[in-house]
Amino acid sequence: MTQNTQCNEHKTSTQTVTYKNRLNSWVIARLLPDTQRQIIARFRSRSDADGHMQRLRQISPEDNFVVMFDCQADESLN
Repeated sequence: MTQNTQCNEHKTSTQTVTYKNRLNSWVIARLLPDTQRQIIARFRSRSDADGHMQRLRQISPEDNFVVMFDCQADESLN
């Protein structure tokens, strides 16, 4: 009996992305005009995100960055 492997691969990759997003809930976002933001990187801990953001501010002092908790990853589980 043959299996539909494409369906199984899609389900596994979706679950993996969701699990990865849950692990990396802290994000650094670049603030853009018109209240938009661009996610630069994801981190597991707030302290890792803060340290990386300090370095980004040294490299590009003209850009505005913010550390946020990305709760959208958790909402996708419901």
